[in-house]
Amino acid sequence: MPATKKKGSQPWLHQQGREIQRFGQIRQFPVALSHDARMYSCERLNQVLADTQILYALYKKHHWLMRGPTFYQLHLLLDKHAGEQLELVDALAERVQTLGGIAVGDPRHVAELTRVPRPPDGAEEVPAMLSRLLEAHEMILIECHDAAAKVMEQGDDGTNDLLVSEVIRTGELEAWFLAEHLVDTPLVRTEEEVKAAANGRR
Repeated sequence: MPATKKKGSQPWLHQQGREIQRFGQIRQFPVALSHDARMYSCERLNQVLADTQILYALYKKHHWLMRGPTFYQLHLLLDKHAGEQLELVDALAERVQTLGGIAVGDPRHVAELTRVPRPPDGAEEVPAMLSRLLEAHEMILIECHDAAAKVMEQGDDGTNDLLVSEVIRTGELEAWFLAEHLVDTPLVRTEEEVKAAANGRR
């Protein structure tokens, strides 16, 4: 006998379904790119996507754990960068889907794919947190430069444009902002002024 239909507004809960597309498989979409080109682009994009999701999480972690005399400025800066990375996560995932692939999304899957080293569970000193973010940026930038060149060879202009115009340019700008916070420079007097004062010339 057929199953009795539920009436009213009760939702159908606890449903299970079969996997209709495996991770690593791509569907055929009419986007004027070969199967091999789309497969390759999806693989490279998912690596960048996994690392970018981890970078976003690192930004949020360090935004929360920031401390010291530069707390306010860095608290706000890291949150701004986190928001920009989250936009990149969405753009990368949508590009994978546009090419017929499956974007990596589950954090446990992301953790299996990322190459960004895991930080301590606790708080680090501020320079170490900033250095960790810079190192993650550079890893992603190295991957993106290589991937952008390779997908261009396969005719995937859209993925090349995303990697260059959005991921690389955003990453370079954010890395610049972070690196400038690690310059050990006097805030009030030049080193010459300090030496002169110490020698009693001022």
